[in-house]
Amino acid sequence: MRSFCLLSLLVVALLRGGLGQQPDSSQAKNEKTKSEQPRTAERKTPETAPAREEKKPETEKAEPEDKEKEEHYDVTEIPPVTTHHQVTVEGKLLKYTATGGRLPIKRADGKIEAEMFFVAYTLDGQDVSKRPLTFAFNGGPGSASIWLHMGALGPKRVVLKPDGFMPAAPYRMEDNAHSALDRTDLVLVDAIGTGFSRAANAELSKKYWGVKGDIEAFGEFIRLYLTRYQRWASPLYLLGESYGTTRAAGVAGYLTEHGISFNGIVLLSMVLNFETLVFAKTNDLPYVLILPSYTMIAAYHKKLARELTQDLAKTRLEAEKWASTEYKQALDKGDALSPQERQAVIDQMARYTGLSKEVIDEANLRINVREFTHYLLIDQKLRVGRLDGRFTGPDPEGLMDTPFHDPTGSATLPPYTSVFNNYVRTELGYKSDMPYNVFAFQAGSGFSKWEWGSAIQGFPDTASALREAITKNPYLKVLIMEGYYDLATPFYAADYTIQHLDLPADYRKNISYATYDSGHMVYLHTPSLRKFKRDLVSFIDTSMGEGQ
Repeated sequence: MRSFCLLSLLVVALLRGGLGQQPDSSQAKNEKTKSEQPRTAERKTPETAPAREEKKPETEKAEPEDKEKEEHYDVTEIPPVTTHHQVTVEGKLLKYTATGGRLPIKRADGKIEAEMFFVAYTLDGQDVSKRPLTFAFNGGPGSASIWLHMGALGPKRVVLKPDGFMPAAPYRMEDNAHSALDRTDLVLVDAIGTGFSRAANAELSKKYWGVKGDIEAFGEFIRLYLTRYQRWASPLYLLGESYGTTRAAGVAGYLTEHGISFNGIVLLSMVLNFETLVFAKTNDLPYVLILPSYTMIAAYHKKLARELTQDLAKTRLEAEKWASTEYKQALDKGDALSPQERQAVIDQMARYTGLSKEVIDEANLRINVREFTHYLLIDQKLRVGRLDGRFTGPDPEGLMDTPFHDPTGSATLPPYTSVFNNYVRTELGYKSDMPYNVFAFQAGSGFSKWEWGSAIQGFPDTASALREAITKNPYLKVLIMEGYYDLATPFYAADYTIQHLDLPADYRKNISYATYDSGHMVYLHTPSLRKFKRDLVSFIDTSMGEGQ
């Protein structure tokens, strides 16, 4: 299924916890202190677990075109690996236990269909009835949770430059002085097809590579983890990033129906309703909601008039107001817009985006992400990042008309991949020849299409599931975290979605916001990571109530 910009955008966007494959706009346009480790074998490892086993074609036979039918994986349960460590977080020495392993996802008759890989960190000597437990995951769809794991939450962090840019190889990690482990136990989970998570075969993979199957798999994982590790009595949290927010909202609604409620849900770089993101001829809403992000990125690159850069908060609010009023009204008129009205919009849009009036005119007043990242710094022959608009880079082929390229991906993928593959096999002791798939498409040809649902169902949407979870639990708190330089999930689009949940006032007060001078992965920027940690701790403290 093609992405909302270009087919190549899928591959680029999947190079992150960032939103990757998105629904086809033509399809959607008309819609809407006790040991917590059971079966623990100290330092036991799954060394004997074979990597992917592929059926070999018969002699002299041509290799089948559909290779995904050949892919099979050993999903036999293997005991988890437990190791013990210590780390200094916020100046305090913490002793903790790390557990790495895979939990089975079974069908009704008990047969294992898939296994989901996780790494859990639990602080030693704690009363689990009072100790928060947070399930965290990235998005994609089709991204492992390596980014949140090694960039924000875990006790170790990939070393980048303070602004989040890539250092020179070889890459290394360091103690994460801002890990969330001092306030909550953590379970980092990889979606099926990513990390070491696998379905038994390609056909079963398809079952879980879709909105519904993915939500059900994560829901079952959480239920089983709570059971095996005796955490049913713990305060529970979900933390999702990018498509992980779509998943988190869906999982919250799904598990509410299965008797599992959460104290809090953290939505980082949120998208719940894809109508706010998918650019289409008859869907002008995304153009309106992304414009304030263009303003912030243009200001960062000094492409706005000086008077607009003196007070960025004021300028941002001006851009939001203009986008939601005059700009929206103009787009609503479509071809009925008069030449005078059109020119007025072009003038103001150039003022707020830093783009030339000619580009805006040729785009019919509707600038999508590919066009903005292409043209903003075209005078310098540089592309602007989609996941983080602060990042820039030349086109790999040296041409300004090459397929979509996001400099953010090439700046972050190598360090994270290298560091985690070493960390998981050495310090965590999870030794396996199986490749750790940062992205699901590395699992094989089977990950070619994410099942978004039918055209009749409308744009993919889990906002209703979040609303259901909120209205059924008046104590549930929700924290929305947004980066100003994020073009994958614009901050104003997240605001729009939350403001349209139709919640009673008593429930709306349970939703809070945190914003960052960063992009999609706000934690790449060290000052934003510090703020991220403070905001998360404050949220947990508030949602647990006094005396917890």
